[in-house]
Amino acid sequence: MKKNITLSFFLLISYFFYSQCNGRYENEIFSSVNVNTVNYSDVYNDYRHEMDIYTPDGDNENNRPVVIYTHGGSFYAGDKGAVDCVDFCTSMAKRGYVAISANYRLNQSPVNFILSTEEQYRTVLKSVSDIKAAIRYLRKEYSNSNQIGIDPDAIYVGGYSAGAVLAIHLAYIDQISDLPTSPFNAQNIVSDIGGTLEGDGGNNGFSSEVNGIFSFGGGINNLDWINVNDEPIVSVHGTNDLLVNYNCAPGLGLSSVLNLCGAGEMHPRADSVGLYNQLLTYQGEDHGWCQSGDNNPLFLQATQFVTDFLFTLLPCNPNSVSYIEKNSLKAKIYPNPSYGTINIISDELINNIRVFNYLGAEVYSKLTRSKKIQVNSLDTGVHLILLEGQNNKKRIHKISVH
Repeated sequence: MKKNITLSFFLLISYFFYSQCNGRYENEIFSSVNVNTVNYSDVYNDYRHEMDIYTPDGDNENNRPVVIYTHGGSFYAGDKGAVDCVDFCTSMAKRGYVAISANYRLNQSPVNFILSTEEQYRTVLKSVSDIKAAIRYLRKEYSNSNQIGIDPDAIYVGGYSAGAVLAIHLAYIDQISDLPTSPFNAQNIVSDIGGTLEGDGGNNGFSSEVNGIFSFGGGINNLDWINVNDEPIVSVHGTNDLLVNYNCAPGLGLSSVLNLCGAGEMHPRADSVGLYNQLLTYQGEDHGWCQSGDNNPLFLQATQFVTDFLFTLLPCNPNSVSYIEKNSLKAKIYPNPSYGTINIISDELINNIRVFNYLGAEVYSKLTRSKKIQVNSLDTGVHLILLEGQNNKKRIHKISVH
């Protein structure tokens, strides 16, 4: 029996340490991409409901994660063909993703938008409902034929500026009652988009849930919307951003615009509630570092930073914070890599925590119900952490200790 256990664990070690998404999704491995434009709404047949789908040229994989990038423009300008949209989607498709640059409805009167907080909420909710329709389109297409070749359980949405604001609110406004009722009743605005947060963009009957968020210079109207069971978030933000403040301030730097809290406040909030997140801060940078795309080294760095974060979420990655074993205990572990402390997020009881090195030797064991452990004494390198709960439930993660 002991020999069998040792062999099983060796096989498990081998699987976790050497299976890495077949070399995809970390670096650019394809030399070119294909771009196909579709209308994603079965209600609106117009340019604002089109999206460009980037796929790796010559790729035969039919179970690929999806990144949706939404453009900036303060919700009254912008287009899916912007330089940053094209460069980001091209890079992600070359890494093996299905990458999408999507349009959405904009406010037709910049003056009215800037002067009316009610109009700002209406515009944001409409844009959110459009991208939800785009996500439903992907899952509908998957259920019909999956000609795009997506994994419907690995859809990540983000963008730059207004596009990042859109993605954040799409993920973190969970119900109509989250919306404010003062100084005006934003909950009543939902009637303008079909009566639900799903909106009026069509493709009904399919989920608009996403699996992660990425933000280039985005923010959120209410920090309390960020909670432990929400989608993981990665952000890149400049400390001198005056349009979407790194901390909290009215959007566009105008007192008539709704308050937005940028990455400097969102990520401490995520840390405080135990939500998996990462932040790259550009000291002294303003809002414009993203606009020239790959021509700015900061944009290239940001793209790689987001890529590395998303890789920790992918179902094919055994290091994923969302990787699930067959008899799994539901839990997430962060940060990964760890520099001394590991936090465990779980609604279930955890009775024992064990850590093994790459040779299969147990190097840490603790009977505890604590959801925070110190790993300062472990050697630098890759380890497996085994969580044991009730009813023989287990969960295994690969972690990197520094």
